[in-house]
Amino acid sequence: MQAKESTTKELRERYQRRMLETRGAFDAGASGSATLGARSAAMDELVLALWRQSVESHPRLGSGVAVLAIGGYGRQELFPYSDVDLLYLLDVRVQEKDVKDALRRISQELWDVGIRVSPATRKLNECERFAEENAEFTLSLMDHRLLIGDAALYNKLAGEVMPKLLERERKSVIARLLELTRERHAKYGDTLFHLEPNIKDCPGGLRDVHVCAWLARLQSPPQSQKKGDAAAVSGNGVGALEGAEFRQAVEFLRLVRCFLHYRHERDDNTLDWQAQDAAAEAGSGLNGRQPSHVDAAYWMRLYFRHARSVERSVKQRMEDALPVKAPSKLLGLKRTRRQEPEHEGFHVERGRVVLNPAARADERAGGLYGDPAHDPGIVLEVFTAMAQTGAVLSGETEERLSQALPLLSANLEEGPTLWHHLQRILTGTHAGTALRAMHALGILELLIPEFHGIDALVVRDAYHRYTVDEHTFVLIDSIHGLEGPQTGRKAEWTTKFGAVLRELPHAAVLYLVALLHDTGKGRSTGDHAQESARMAQNVIARLELDTYESVLVLSLIANHLEMSAALRRDIFNSETVSAFAGKVQTPEALRMLTLFTYADINAVHPDALTPWKAENLWRLYIATANHLDRIVDEERVSSGESELVHRVAALMPGRKAEVAQYLEGFPERYVRTRSPEQVRTHFRMAERLNVDRVQLDFHYTPTVSELTVVTPDRALLFANMTGALAAWGMNIVTADAFSNRQGVVVDSFRFTDTFRTLEMNESEHEAFVKSVHDVMTGVLPVEKLLTGRRRGRRKAPLVVVDTRIEFDDEASSHSTLLEVVAQDTPGLLRALSLAIAGQECNIEVALIDTEGETAIDVFYLTHDEAKLEKAEQKRLREALLAGVEENAR
Repeated sequence: MQAKESTTKELRERYQRRMLETRGAFDAGASGSATLGARSAAMDELVLALWRQSVESHPRLGSGVAVLAIGGYGRQELFPYSDVDLLYLLDVRVQEKDVKDALRRISQELWDVGIRVSPATRKLNECERFAEENAEFTLSLMDHRLLIGDAALYNKLAGEVMPKLLERERKSVIARLLELTRERHAKYGDTLFHLEPNIKDCPGGLRDVHVCAWLARLQSPPQSQKKGDAAAVSGNGVGALEGAEFRQAVEFLRLVRCFLHYRHERDDNTLDWQAQDAAAEAGSGLNGRQPSHVDAAYWMRLYFRHARSVERSVKQRMEDALPVKAPSKLLGLKRTRRQEPEHEGFHVERGRVVLNPAARADERAGGLYGDPAHDPGIVLEVFTAMAQTGAVLSGETEERLSQALPLLSANLEEGPTLWHHLQRILTGTHAGTALRAMHALGILELLIPEFHGIDALVVRDAYHRYTVDEHTFVLIDSIHGLEGPQTGRKAEWTTKFGAVLRELPHAAVLYLVALLHDTGKGRSTGDHAQESARMAQNVIARLELDTYESVLVLSLIANHLEMSAALRRDIFNSETVSAFAGKVQTPEALRMLTLFTYADINAVHPDALTPWKAENLWRLYIATANHLDRIVDEERVSSGESELVHRVAALMPGRKAEVAQYLEGFPERYVRTRSPEQVRTHFRMAERLNVDRVQLDFHYTPTVSELTVVTPDRALLFANMTGALAAWGMNIVTADAFSNRQGVVVDSFRFTDTFRTLEMNESEHEAFVKSVHDVMTGVLPVEKLLTGRRRGRRKAPLVVVDTRIEFDDEASSHSTLLEVVAQDTPGLLRALSLAIAGQECNIEVALIDTEGETAIDVFYLTHDEAKLEKAEQKRLREALLAGVEENAR
């Protein structure tokens, strides 16, 4: 026994030495494939040695049992920290209970070495069945390799069982594989252009490389399923079926995944920002073709271009695998059963665009081009058909268009003809599909060279999810998404914005603005909106747009951030609306900018367009439209006849006078951003102030909860509320504060539950509300509550935000506007509130918002019922900076 333990120890040490040697070779420049092969070979050696030891101790393992490598191990693609998939294959005559302990001991010894082993034990007849709920086992079994054991048993599996299974269940396996792939792609928004992609599971990642290999195997003739055709099975083999570009992409992805595993020392495949910096610094995957020590943005472009190559291949393989009558939902394609219309030079077949064959010189009917791929007019019509129908390019069509780029570039027309084609593409319901295909082939850059600067461009912040070019395409998709009937949780708003879209007489101009609005980000000029407008001048000159369209395009691009900026102001303040209206100037420009802003926010990430942002966007649109029609809302609710007073009073018959008195002096934003029912609730809370001077209204949801306090105005009110919420670990995402003529304050806070305290403990809801009440009534000092909650260790921010403090005396006729942009850290809002209270300033309106890791907090302030003097602003700035710095410690 001691001799066996000594041998096992030697095996472990030898494996560990091999791993150190492999790591050293990788650091010295070994390829990803070489690294995978080295670990696979070392693992083979270890498993074989452990098996031989086990056979000596348990002779029963000598027959009827085979040890197979499956999955990535079967493909000899063992990444540094990936799992090892082992299959113990048993003859039907072997009783599992007789070998169970011996097999478990082998797995345990592998775990003791630090290897994450995923063992499975199956009898031969169990491998004959395909279970849709466990399709992953069949897929991993397709990549099988005998390590040691009963060779005759393995030959039955490889030569009989698997070929028969795949022949019998081919359609079911393909359908399930397509479904799993589609679900995985949907999890990542059906795009590879993420700022921090998972290089294994994202579209265009290594999992898609495996899908290509599996589909190649499943679609190959039955005779190629026999043992010996390993190339058809392995991920290495599929490279021969794809082009050199695909093989280079696979090698790059393997190298990067090895880099990530060694960097994280675990099976972590997320290419986060720090890893991007490190990979760029190390020149990973550059192979001497590009300069070493490139910046991360440049290096990520290489990653995205390789991933795009893989994505194109997997989509083509998936398309080829679909049966003739396959439902379009398998790939998300918008196929139609009706007869496809005829097109010059191409046709649409089964949802794919297929170019007609090239004509010989003696067959040409007087045309300039023998090959439709060389005719710019036909090529642009191809993408118009894609935009209008949702069809995709066939593999042959892609290849022919790619090879035809030089001729297309030389013969491309500009002017009204090009604008006519581009309009039809941009206004097509599936414009995003067509534009992505044009971009991937380089054709979009032929039409709009300015777009090249944002190809796979990463602009790092914690707010945006996609690269700049993909953000552009998602934005265009978002606008087109407003065209049809609206369903789902956003239907209320999308229906309203969709009606605005249908009013546009020049919709193509809006889509052109969307296409060009971020091109300036490819230049390091600082103000990308102005740079984008400057670059757009060249585009509209080439397209020869008329004067009206030209002015509209340039003004919208230059001002495309203005509506988002206005949303951070009190949009029911007449000066805010007036200033914004002065920038849009015309109703059509307002409609376009509203739709653009809706789509721009929506294209940041799926949850960026919150209900209150959509509501405020709509209200700003209505208010500005009224202003442009010379109907300007009053700034404050008055006690006289008012539509706003009528709306609330209608819910309380006979109490109109009391309602009017309560509402008098509130900013109109308060009434317009709340339903009449909510205002009625606040009114009734105000009536109970003589019983309890702090009235709280709490609404809990697992996502964003809301707490409203109605109380008489006093010093430190806002600061104490924010402190109480911070003490409970609540992250305030938005807040607003208002007061009426009688000095009654209505402050509302929307927040997320960072530590899930309220979600996991329903009984804590009452304790939470009580503690806030105690703080607001002075029973419990907020400092005591804060010290009782231990501050957790803060993570380093992904993006460092420099603090910016600005005062504006022109934005409001009665208040000084204060805007603070800073790193969003726990307790920040309390620190700002304390600084404001310390300078004896009164918060008339507070508008709190966050974008990623950036806090954007706006306060309308007065001191002694007047605007702040310059000296007061200076002192407040110093106090705010000190408070932000202290809170960050």
